[in-house]
Amino acid sequence: MKIGVLGGGGWGLALAGLLAENGHCVLVWEYNPAHYQLLKENHGNPTLLKGVRLPESVSYTNSFCDLAEYESDILLLATPSQFIRSVIKSIPPTLIPPLFGTPQAIVNVAKGVEEQSLKTIDQILAELLPAEYQGKLCALSGPSHAEEVARKIPTTVVVAASDEKLSLLLQELFSNAYFRVYRSQDIIGVEIGGAVKNIIAIAAGIVAGLGFGDNTMGALLTRGIVEIGRFGKAMGAQSDTFMGLSGIGDLITTAISPHSRNRHVGFEIGSGKKLNEVIASMPMVAEGVATTRSVYLLAQKLGVEMPIVEQVYLVLYQDKEPLQAIKDLMLRDLKAE
Repeated sequence: MKIGVLGGGGWGLALAGLLAENGHCVLVWEYNPAHYQLLKENHGNPTLLKGVRLPESVSYTNSFCDLAEYESDILLLATPSQFIRSVIKSIPPTLIPPLFGTPQAIVNVAKGVEEQSLKTIDQILAELLPAEYQGKLCALSGPSHAEEVARKIPTTVVVAASDEKLSLLLQELFSNAYFRVYRSQDIIGVEIGGAVKNIIAIAAGIVAGLGFGDNTMGALLTRGIVEIGRFGKAMGAQSDTFMGLSGIGDLITTAISPHSRNRHVGFEIGSGKKLNEVIASMPMVAEGVATTRSVYLLAQKLGVEMPIVEQVYLVLYQDKEPLQAIKDLMLRDLKAE
């Protein structure tokens, strides 16, 4: 099949390499001129995926016209969640039908909730794209660091689509000996799990940066998945989704892994640094930072209790001391589990 990838970040490139190895034709659109040049010359981006060279069969462009003329069978949206709206709105209107109408599926692989609108990616796409494309919208998520997928380390994820035939198609498209895909029909649940776990991962980094131990981390992850499930239910998701790969699976991986950008942000803050200097030192986007504000505000709007998310928000955006945030969580009114 012909696969178009909108976004040449680490995750987009890792999936492009995987799909090329599965025998598909892949064209990656990358907006950054310097990164685009790196990809053309080296078939890789050492800043994002060190030591990884993509198959020669992967092609690259920074032109929407090229991507539209490619007539993708499947289109992957690998643009960070906070930029999806601006990227789609920058596409000339005449190119929207070939870009989004031609593919059999439009698969979002980003994780986040938009800051200004407080919308999930599925909701953003439903707003920006013609109604006849809505049935094509899908989501892929799970415990899957790009660095490890690119090195062919065994990984499992879940793909969600409202159409069972479409989810079967995508399951077969991505799966191979090191990348196993499960399927779901809970698009909003898969998106919420992937987005909110990044906030809990920032909290996990703070816990590690403060020098706390396994007891604290176990408590954080347990109560964290409760908050994710509570928020997801309010958004219309299925509770079982959060006990799966896009919920507890992705949460555990992102909270403990040295590859995790969100955990890194939290660790640096727990170690005494300020958010601005941490972000300035990072070459890649930590989606959980913006998502923290979005989910905090949306939870307030929905009346959902999320004490961990609230404390992470206060640390990131109100300059609250991390140690005080932990103390305030521990001294909340006692209650039944």
